[in-house]
Amino acid sequence: MSRLPHAAPLSWPSESTDLPRDLPERTALNSLLSQEFPTALGELSPIEGGRAAAERQLRAMDAKRYGRSRNHLNGSVTRLSPYIRHGILTLAEVRDAVFSQLKQNNQGRDDGGKLINELGWRDFWQRMWLDLGDRIHDDQEDHKTGHAAGEYQQGLPNDIREGRTNLACMDGFRKELVTQGWLHNHARMWMAAYLVHWRRVHWRAGADWFLEHLLDGDPASNHLSWQWVASSFSHKPYVFNRQNLERYSNGRYCQDCPSNESCPFDRSYEQLEQQLFKLQPAIREGSARRSSRSGSRPRNQRF
Repeated sequence: MSRLPHAAPLSWPSESTDLPRDLPERTALNSLLSQEFPTALGELSPIEGGRAAAERQLRAMDAKRYGRSRNHLNGSVTRLSPYIRHGILTLAEVRDAVFSQLKQNNQGRDDGGKLINELGWRDFWQRMWLDLGDRIHDDQEDHKTGHAAGEYQQGLPNDIREGRTNLACMDGFRKELVTQGWLHNHARMWMAAYLVHWRRVHWRAGADWFLEHLLDGDPASNHLSWQWVASSFSHKPYVFNRQNLERYSNGRYCQDCPSNESCPFDRSYEQLEQQLFKLQPAIREGSARRSSRSGSRPRNQRF
């Protein structure tokens, strides 16, 4: 794929309060940020910024494999979201690159359908934000869990923020979030469900925490997706169980987990709904269907 045309970077006058723009290496930047922001946690993310890095990542994209493996933590995801979030790549550029790749590989458009669908969802979240404005920070609907909004904790528990839950999966996700500034979408869904449904933390506390760290943190897709999990922007809450997590993480967390013998996720979906929610007909109607396809991932949930 040839180098994509793009607009020249915007220039603006320097201010006395600006951080230096020219640094010899990343370690110097890391030291500077540690000095200027001593309370910030973690090191610099290894994700490289800039147009050249974005184009390398775009060339590494495999649209067909993405469609087949994107739900797995080791699947062929694009990792383009930080570059899209900061305007380094546009949705149109990624779309055109997908179609170009399919053509070069003699593949049909259906082979890139899942990835194109994801671009469409990102555009949808932006349009919702344009329509809702600051209301994306508020519950869009009542929770479908049987619990009122006031029953959820408003702050993030310290053991979650510090990675001390004794759940290898959640502590692992937290570490990746803080040190990488990125997290696989399925891991984001699992962590959101754990916070909201198992720990009864209001989705906004988790959503704000994600935005503290995610390099691709977009208020629209982030907040509305957390609401999708919480069921204040969907017709029922999203939950998962251990079978689902083990399948899509290839069991990387469960075997050596300190809570292996007392895993809070080691239940059927029916048992989890009875444990977590004040049951309502809308939840129970979908139980058998979701249980039969427990490894599947909701179509319209995108962080």
